[in-house]
Amino acid sequence: MDICVVALGKIGLPLAASFAARGHRVIGADTDERVVELVNAGSEPFPGEHGLDRLLKDTVGAGLLTATTDTAAAVARSEAVVAVVPLVTDAAGTPDFRALDAATEAIGRGLTPGTLVSYETTLPVGTTRDRLGPLLHRSSGLAPGTGFPLVFSPERVFTGRVLADLRRYPKLIGGVCAESARRGVHFYTQVLEFDPRPDLPRPNGVWDLGSAEAAELAKLAETTYRDVNIALANQFARFADRHGIDIEQVIDACNSQPYSRIHRPGIAVGGHCIPVYPRMYLWNDPGASVVRAARETNAAMPGYAVELLAGAYGDLAGARVLVLGAAYRGGVKETAFSGVFPTVAALTAHGAVPYVSDPLYTDGELAERGLTPHRGEPVTAAILQADHAEYRALTAADLPGVRVLVDGRRTTDPDPAHWPGVHRVVIGG
Repeated sequence: MDICVVALGKIGLPLAASFAARGHRVIGADTDERVVELVNAGSEPFPGEHGLDRLLKDTVGAGLLTATTDTAAAVARSEAVVAVVPLVTDAAGTPDFRALDAATEAIGRGLTPGTLVSYETTLPVGTTRDRLGPLLHRSSGLAPGTGFPLVFSPERVFTGRVLADLRRYPKLIGGVCAESARRGVHFYTQVLEFDPRPDLPRPNGVWDLGSAEAAELAKLAETTYRDVNIALANQFARFADRHGIDIEQVIDACNSQPYSRIHRPGIAVGGHCIPVYPRMYLWNDPGASVVRAARETNAAMPGYAVELLAGAYGDLAGARVLVLGAAYRGGVKETAFSGVFPTVAALTAHGAVPYVSDPLYTDGELAERGLTPHRGEPVTAAILQADHAEYRALTAADLPGVRVLVDGRRTTDPDPAHWPGVHRVVIGG
């Protein structure tokens, strides 16, 4: 097939490369000229995606994957279009559709009768049918369902392991009509391979959920579940702190039987997904009090970690504090909604002087993000914000002068022998 993938970001590019690796001719469309140039050269625009570098070199070298900034022209050459344009929300949870709308209009300008359009961007329920379909109709003159098949099929992958996750999890789809769904199932069956999953209620593969709305809700539900579960773990951890209980042992005990799957507490919930999609759900369902309370609970955790530091250290006014980790998640060079920003803000509000270090970022890259890089200045306290593998071997010798360490991810070795003279604090006892 000839396939167009719109937006060559951390999901779209691995997706495009995986389609090409199956022998399909793929053209990626992106508004960033630098990304297009790098892809056409067979080079990764961003590091850290396992297996992508080799796959890019192979598929670009074989002439199966190319890139362009002309979305409409790429769509006009294609039998199927997959759009993975990011949709973000503001602080109040209102989606900003500008980038997605612009990409949709460009897709419509190149759309020809019968071309499948699939959106993989996480969307509020009803967006595919009620917003994107009419936009495509206006810019193409073709009606969704009759002029072209239109489906929603959420991406369900983690940055860093996208290629493996594409095989591991069922591909969910929902169409705006039965024929759209049939075409969507056929397309994804041709472009993806799936690992055997005997644990699933039906064979791993492409699962038609019956409507675009059901597929939209499935993505919001699975990500919102995680936010709510983490919030519950954080509530338990804060209670455990007040009563001298080790919440880690409690959670291990609870999860020893199959009816309990409590997640782990921590200093922050970051990334493009978990902090964002519950707010997107709330945009659809503003009365969802459980979801709202969970989001507020998790958003408060960086401030809570700083309170734990103040409780162990004393007055933080003037204290120089090192925040370990700018990334939102260990091993991933990404600061989207990272806990580093509210942690630094809370330290500043206490009068502390915060510095930041991260093994994945240069001093210049930290400064570009509004953070003060640590260049060897003496510090007397530290907060571990990201669970980088490098931090597992930390000891007191690596943090000279530090009297208190708050390990917000339970990443460091708890053996007291590694922490002479340092009061090590973890969330949840």
